[in-house]
Amino acid sequence: MSHDERHPKLSVVIPAYNERDTIEEVLYRVQAVEIDKEIIVVDDGSTDGTREFLQELAEAARHNPAVLTLPRDGRRLRTDNIRVFFQDRNRGKGTALRRGFQEARGEIVLIQDADLEYDPQDYYKLIEPIERGVADVVYGSRFHGGPHRVLYFWHYTANKFLTTLSNMLTNLNLADIYVCYKAFRREVLRSLELKEDRFGFEPEVTAKVARGGWRVYEVPISYYGRTYEEGKKITWKDGLWGVWCILRYNLFR
Repeated sequence: MSHDERHPKLSVVIPAYNERDTIEEVLYRVQAVEIDKEIIVVDDGSTDGTREFLQELAEAARHNPAVLTLPRDGRRLRTDNIRVFFQDRNRGKGTALRRGFQEARGEIVLIQDADLEYDPQDYYKLIEPIERGVADVVYGSRFHGGPHRVLYFWHYTANKFLTTLSNMLTNLNLADIYVCYKAFRREVLRSLELKEDRFGFEPEVTAKVARGGWRVYEVPISYYGRTYEEGKKITWKDGLWGVWCILRYNLFR
């Protein structure tokens, strides 16, 4: 079977915007997970060197052996199962995810941020309910048992408010709708018409999964949160937009 026809168990979709300090390590950790997978990276108009690194990566993936020596520490990264796509400008996380979902060939599609806030070793827990045939969608939860860095009380409070509002309208009892780690059977994503360009993706996809009657599970994950100085991007404006998205996608169809 050719590389283009291959259908792995897992597609890992990584939206990346100005993550030059972390992208190498993230890819190395994702590649280290021993699951049959493809890695789809979508650069969302980066200007900090991320794009240039990913262009090197894409070039390395075309060669045999498909290996890139990482510029920062000399480790070797296998690249034959990595595909890279480039947005013409910064369009937002939701847009990058839609492009990645469109390209995904795996039975299960999982979202991975390009920072170091999440541990790819949690993939096994995330896909297990889907593999067992009891779930169509699995959300990670940063608040259900895994180790997590202690940060930002008001972020936590806003997250709980938005999650509660979403739960009231979807009738799901999720703990954490804004978590990055979400895994989907590919058929689920193909059934959803997603529109949000930024972080509104999170309440939108939750509303549409609930409306579709898909089976949703939740598993505890680890979380190593970043400060704004370390590159965190979500802001209070995204919180306000989140309220609108929760109302829009649940009440106005």
